[in-house]
Amino acid sequence: MKYSEALAYKKEALKKADESVLKSYHIIIVPADTEESSKYIQDFSKKPDDFNDSSCKKYCSNDEYEVVSFNKEEESH
Repeated sequence: MKYSEALAYKKEALKKADESVLKSYHIIIVPADTEESSKYIQDFSKKPDDFNDSSCKKYCSNDEYEVVSFNKEEESH
């Protein structure tokens, strides 16, 4: 899907998500390409606060995106 579609999809998913889901999972827009998506998620996971929805555009070569959710890793300090 195009970026604007992915953004709308993410907003809808966030509206429907249970609070416990929002606390436990990242819901983000990623490039549809598996390699690009993997690289983006790796970088995102290191510093989630440094990223916003449009950050994924820098990683995407074909303007195709998808919305994914994955477990927030517990930070050990």
